[in-house]
Amino acid sequence: MIEPPLPAPPGVPPPREAAVDARLPVSARTGRFLVLLGVFICAACGLVYELELVALGSYLIGDSVTQASVVLSVMVFAMGIGSLAAKRLRCRAAAGFGMVEALLALVGGCSAMALYAGFVWGGEARALLVTFSLAIGILIGAEVPLLMTLIQRIRRQDAGGAVADLFAADYVGALVGGLAFPFLLLPLFGQLTGALLTGAVNAVAGGALVLWLFRRDLTRRSRRLLLFVNVTVLALLAAAAVLVDDFERAARRAVYGADVRVAVQTDVQEVVLTGPPAGPLNLFLDGRLRVSGRDEHRYHEALVQPAMAGRHGRVLVLGGGDGLALREVLRHPGVRRVDVVELDAAVVELARRDPALAALNRKAFDDPRVRVVHADAFQWLRGAARGAYDVVISDLPDPGITASTKLYSQEFFGLAGQALAPGGRFAVHAGSASTRPRAFWTVDASVRAAGLATVPYSAGGRLAGFAAGPDRGAAAPAPRDWGFVLAGRSRPGLGLDPSYRYRSLSEGVLRAGARAVERTRVAVGPSTLVHPRF
Repeated sequence: MIEPPLPAPPGVPPPREAAVDARLPVSARTGRFLVLLGVFICAACGLVYELELVALGSYLIGDSVTQASVVLSVMVFAMGIGSLAAKRLRCRAAAGFGMVEALLALVGGCSAMALYAGFVWGGEARALLVTFSLAIGILIGAEVPLLMTLIQRIRRQDAGGAVADLFAADYVGALVGGLAFPFLLLPLFGQLTGALLTGAVNAVAGGALVLWLFRRDLTRRSRRLLLFVNVTVLALLAAAAVLVDDFERAARRAVYGADVRVAVQTDVQEVVLTGPPAGPLNLFLDGRLRVSGRDEHRYHEALVQPAMAGRHGRVLVLGGGDGLALREVLRHPGVRRVDVVELDAAVVELARRDPALAALNRKAFDDPRVRVVHADAFQWLRGAARGAYDVVISDLPDPGITASTKLYSQEFFGLAGQALAPGGRFAVHAGSASTRPRAFWTVDASVRAAGLATVPYSAGGRLAGFAAGPDRGAAAPAPRDWGFVLAGRSRPGLGLDPSYRYRSLSEGVLRAGARAVERTRVAVGPSTLVHPRF
């Protein structure tokens, strides 16, 4: 870093800025603006790489809190290493910055594909996640000392003012990158193509800044080398972008098998529908198996039917965009209206239009008694009328998923209880009672803390090989059952509606499930009432 000028003698006001001969092709003012613009673009790209690693790590490994903590902590640590390492490059700041940006564009742009490939074909994503976080962090950390030197080459000023200008451009760029990732890159391009496009922008911005603005600071050999490196990086990113669709198809076949029928990235999640034309289908949401056509009837009957053993004219289904819980509700005579609150409109559309899924849910969404609302269940319940529903069914993602935390909290269950009419029943999926008893009993405790009386029970028959989606850690055993909690303002009876004929349930099965979960009871303290980390 170039040192600021010495203080002026007493009585002589020091100049605020001193011009430096930087041999620029433009004026010093324009050159300074272009450097700050480069800082802005590079900062936006750097934050996109960071968010990309967090999002893909959460998708592939699970537990978004842990993955975000790992990526952020490793990257911040690595940025410190990069800043120290860049001190050796200040004597050739322009060439050093150009090379750093080219490497950052290549590593950051290809990080998503490499991480996905390592997970799919190598069975490992954690080590790669840390490796890319470390590499990208080092390269991002090296930017600031080099940029500080370059901006002082244009117009020397006090170090505090230069740092303030650089950090202002850096933070504004980070804001733009942070907003562009979820609202622009993911919806329009997806994770893999979005990362490649970001790398290309990064390479062009860094290369243009050095090769044009500071070209007179480079030797002829350095200019040729940087030009070759940047062209090579852009060519590699372009080739990867051309092949990304084939790569994704091959990766999906490796993860989900050869019978992938539908694969779409919605505004909320990745939706994959698999299965042969004449065989059972499987529905994956963000890589987790949500529905298996071979055993889903056991789950949905066990979730819905005990809650329907009573008055059920007005029913609320929270989640359930696949229409399968709705199918079970509509089988009962006396149902006058069903409201379905589903966040992802694309899942509902798939359940309406896909022939196999529509056949499985018996075209439940075409029933005139059904009204669909696309909203967050928690926020929607805040505005729901008190006592509006005889039955509330919570068919939401597994309680072990971090993103579902608020949907298994005491506050959420309290809102669901307020929506119940007198004598109404509330049924919630609570995870596996046999393999994750602490999670199961935490849900039960949270429902009780919300002021509802509970009857916990489980249903067996969960088929081996259809219990979970792609591997997210061999340490977690495959669930062997489904656990549920039936609740009401007074303790409901665990029975079935005698007017309905069941495929797999009976009073004996329900009683056995209730006895089985009692044998798994574990201690749950007050601090765990609102969804701990499982």
